[in-house]
Amino acid sequence: MRTTSRPRRAVVLATAAAATSALLLTGCSSGSDSGGSGSSDANAKITLTVGDFGTFGYKEAGLYDEYMAAHPNVTIKYDTVQDGQKYWDALTTHLASGSGLSDVQAVEVGYIAQATNTLGDKFVDLGKAEGVNPGNWLDWKAKQATTAKGALIGLGTDIGPMAICYRSDLFQQAGLPTDRAEVGKLWAGDWSKFVEAGKTYQSKAPTGTFFTDSASGLFNAALSAEPLQYSDAGGKLVYKDSPGVKKAWDLAVSASQAKISAGLRQFQDPWNAAFANAKFATVVCPSWMTGIIGKYSGDSGKGKWDVAAPPVAGNWGGAFLTVPKAGKHTKEAAALAAWLTAPEQQAKVFTKVGNLPSTVGGLQQSAVQGAKAEYLNNAPTGQIFAASAQSIKPAPIGEQDGNVKTIITDNGVLDIEEHGTDPAKAWSNVTKLVDDKVGH
Repeated sequence: MRTTSRPRRAVVLATAAAATSALLLTGCSSGSDSGGSGSSDANAKITLTVGDFGTFGYKEAGLYDEYMAAHPNVTIKYDTVQDGQKYWDALTTHLASGSGLSDVQAVEVGYIAQATNTLGDKFVDLGKAEGVNPGNWLDWKAKQATTAKGALIGLGTDIGPMAICYRSDLFQQAGLPTDRAEVGKLWAGDWSKFVEAGKTYQSKAPTGTFFTDSASGLFNAALSAEPLQYSDAGGKLVYKDSPGVKKAWDLAVSASQAKISAGLRQFQDPWNAAFANAKFATVVCPSWMTGIIGKYSGDSGKGKWDVAAPPVAGNWGGAFLTVPKAGKHTKEAAALAAWLTAPEQQAKVFTKVGNLPSTVGGLQQSAVQGAKAEYLNNAPTGQIFAASAQSIKPAPIGEQDGNVKTIITDNGVLDIEEHGTDPAKAWSNVTKLVDDKVGH
């Protein structure tokens, strides 16, 4: 999964029958570390609430309905907030007060270090929950959600191995190759080659189009391949001196100054509309992006988008499901979270919205290995993303990484793109904002 930045708050409810009532938030009764709090009557009717952001794919894959059909006493209601930063800010507020929480809460990977450290005692230890085997997940994924005391507070939903999605029709009009293997060769081994390909595209670009959507997205993609990003192995914030951050920043600046980027803020309405209007030819494409492309490009984009290998393998995004101790039904919530993140369900989500499984068994499912995306010119997305996943070498994650990322992309890079701010001035503004929000 991913941190999105679209401000509109969408509330959607799923029940065994059609539901029109407003979302009911859980109370704040205490739960045990192992998810033992719950109804004394196993058949008592309960409502479980799920809070998430972006597109986790559970509704789209029919998983909520499937779970309710198998558990007639359970009604699931879910609250999806599209702006990931606002979602996290609200979640931390609710965790502090012990109220206003959903029974199951998603946490994006950029904030998982904060969840496992300063907020670790707010969540149920799902490693002790029935049906959970931490060994089912990729080792590094499980470690990301494990506290210093050994508690597994989050069950991995997905990972975000990198690719590049491109419009073959726009490439053809600009005189670039369209075969996915040949396209991948344009930038193989170096993100700077991606910018050079953009300059070639822009020199013959169809009127009104740009090579890529956003320099901010390019920043995230390039940084995702770096061994040192915002924090060091001890959790200390080192972004100011991080070679990876500098490399990604310089790349984003070069893309903006070369005017190969449409300068859009990702996950906002203008960005959504630009998909439908074919305003850009590429988007950096972690696995979860494929579902977004189909959603916003619509019927007119079907078969025109394709998927190529990235310049360098990396991982952007991914998330976890957690169970706050303050929930009313922590035992039942843990059971739901375990089921939603099981390999079989992760495979169903992948085939529907492109979120790549974070479990070993999920990656090995035939539905994943053999998956082809009809919308994306029948690209073998299962093979492409599973292969990319094998090369992922996760960087250390610190408590403030998510906040720093948002400030750099949504303030620093975007300021250069939208206002032509001098890069040195934009970087100075970034460091001041980070210092004000999270300290030195």
